[in-house]
Amino acid sequence: MEKDSTKTGPLAGIKVLDLTGNAPGPYCTMLLADMGADVIVVGGGRAGGPVSTFSPGKRYVSLNLKSPAGTRALKRLVEDTDILVEGYRPGVMKRLGLDYDVLQQVNERLIYCSLTGYGQTGPMSNDAGHDINYIALSGVLGSMGPTDQPPLPPLNLVADFAGGSLFALNGILAALYERERSGLGQYIDVAMIDGCLSMMAMHFPIWETTYMPGRGKNFTGGHFPFYRCYECSDGKYMSVGAIEPHFYVSLCTKLGLEDVPEQMDTNLWDATAARFEAAFKTKTRSEWEDIFDGSDACVAPVLTPDEVWAHPQVQARCPSAQHRSVPPAPLLSRSPLHRGELDESNQTQAVLRELGFTDDDILAAMPDNLAQVELVQAWPQDV
Repeated sequence: MEKDSTKTGPLAGIKVLDLTGNAPGPYCTMLLADMGADVIVVGGGRAGGPVSTFSPGKRYVSLNLKSPAGTRALKRLVEDTDILVEGYRPGVMKRLGLDYDVLQQVNERLIYCSLTGYGQTGPMSNDAGHDINYIALSGVLGSMGPTDQPPLPPLNLVADFAGGSLFALNGILAALYERERSGLGQYIDVAMIDGCLSMMAMHFPIWETTYMPGRGKNFTGGHFPFYRCYECSDGKYMSVGAIEPHFYVSLCTKLGLEDVPEQMDTNLWDATAARFEAAFKTKTRSEWEDIFDGSDACVAPVLTPDEVWAHPQVQARCPSAQHRSVPPAPLLSRSPLHRGELDESNQTQAVLRELGFTDDDILAAMPDNLAQVELVQAWPQDV
């Protein structure tokens, strides 16, 4: 398959096959595409990903992986592919004849990443689940939320994107680097629960200690008066993270308190929180932003998603970002990342023709319903 000469970035020239759905896999491959990789999404029934914001810079093809022609086409794609990411339940790819043991014989340099919630082994490996289940099983959810209410998940950021997408990306980049020495690819088993467990490295050791005696009672859980959010007079909120003593003093000074309550006296925390609440209620969020601007009090406004893009710090960091469309990150000095254009059209014909497939071969490899559409739309001369 021809190299996409339009791609730039640190992974330009790297080819990726994406056989995932939902969120974690598509987000991981979006990050690879931002880095310059040529990402081809292989769907079995329709072109386009489930979330269009993960789709820029990718190409979409549809193959019937239950047919000999479809699996043959995928293996041809694998011949010069660097990375394959799949998100099926354990055993599915083996039943299709497309597991790592098979595909590494097609391409020994292939890096094959399986991304699932519970991983490839264990009694729950084949169970269905979502982010909330994975953070529940790994102890994350059980340490979140106020003590007098049910645990509250932080969107689906922890398991899906941090424990899933980012740990998959970390493993893929490590395998790419190792391949430079060994010349060989390898298999990566990414379980979202594993990523969540890893991210609890700071919190497991302090559970049921003074620093984290229970759910909602810890430095970063919103229980301590110097690490939580406070409502302003206009109903909006300010976030406070004044953990260090000198930041705490700055917070109290900016709030106009006549004295600085003893920070670590737990007996004073309820009274301290009440004083902070009363102080924040005297002004609007905008007024407090002006007061804390440039200070070392670790205070920032709580912005809603529609407010983010107008904030000066976000505008300075991401001047080209469009409303509701996240920018590529991080910033690299010599090989900057680039967000490609959104094109979810079915490109099965173009991609497989690059591999030398005939029109008949392409139609045979596609799902029947899409093949009929392509027969009419893409090859009217053949009708």
